[in-house]
Amino acid sequence: MCTVPASSIDPVHAPTANVRDAKLALRLRLLSERDRLSPETRSAASSAIVAAIAARDDFRRARTLLLTLPFGSEWDMRPLLVQALSQGKAVALPRVDQERRMLAICRVVDLRLDVTAGYRTILEPGAHCQIVEPARIDWALVPGVAFDVAGRRLGYGGGYYDRLLPTLRTDARRIAGAFDLQIVDHVPAAPHDLTVDAVVTPSRTLIPA
Repeated sequence: MCTVPASSIDPVHAPTANVRDAKLALRLRLLSERDRLSPETRSAASSAIVAAIAARDDFRRARTLLLTLPFGSEWDMRPLLVQALSQGKAVALPRVDQERRMLAICRVVDLRLDVTAGYRTILEPGAHCQIVEPARIDWALVPGVAFDVAGRRLGYGGGYYDRLLPTLRTDARRIAGAFDLQIVDHVPAAPHDLTVDAVVTPSRTLIPA
């Protein structure tokens, strides 16, 4: 959900030049295509994604969820967050820690009171929200620009989720939602890039073999 200059990428996690260039080209192309979706198409697709995710057994069983809020032209997952709260689940959202270049996980109970515009105007939990240890998360909604049938994910270039996901519970489910146009034949990946357990689109659910 965050982009950073290439010069600030962690060298330990720096991909090869070929992979980096391929990621950049794919990211720019798909963001442009996603931005061109009409509000009507975006709304209908978002509703379909929310309904499909909410019907999943792993979502129903989850007790402590890491969700996100829409950024830019992403699908609107806010109804999913409202539904999770109404079901009594503990819901957390990420907040950018710029100094550590990490995501802090914070619990929210009321979108109106607990969410504010933060880093690069991204909606995130306010400073008053309680920190949640990542190891408590048993279900995570993972954002991304592109996904493939193997569960590979192309993020926004900041590496924030690459650093966060390994700190979640080892059995935490990692689920992505995406518009159909975000599914590609192959996502260029570096060795450190993690996969998701499923990708839910308006028309299908991809489950990596």
